Amino acid sequence: MACFTNLTRDHLDYHGTLQAYPDTLVGTDSHTTMVNGLGVLGWGAGGIEAETRQTMENIKRTVEAVGSSMDKVVKCTVMMADMAEWDRMNVVYREFFPATRLPARSAFGASGLALNARVEIECIATR
Repeated sequence: MACFTNLTRDHLDYHGTLQAYPDTLVGTDSHTTMVNGLGVLGWGAGGIEAETRQTMENIKRTVEAVGSSMDKVVKCTVMMADMAEWDRMNVVYREFFPATRLPARSAFGASGLALNARVEIECIATR
């Protein structure tokens, strides 16, 4: 699996695979897609619920742009500025997956998330 950081919205050809980078960071190979969504890229008002929703919308749009879907997400990592906001973040997060098919997930509190985000979510999906 390829994992990229500090990339722009441009497309990148990595070993013949077309990459899409709309508002998030993505790395793909022929079998998997890794998506990293930040909750604050041009917005930021609204608290943890709004940031989580925007982050998950970015991830959804990105996995679909590379030929996958949210149903094919197998693992997510959630980084939060304040773990006390877990319950509120989780309500929004779960809206993006079928109740019977939640991906594996790990989560941890982190200080200094990029762009002062409240939440950062990284997902891995199959194609």
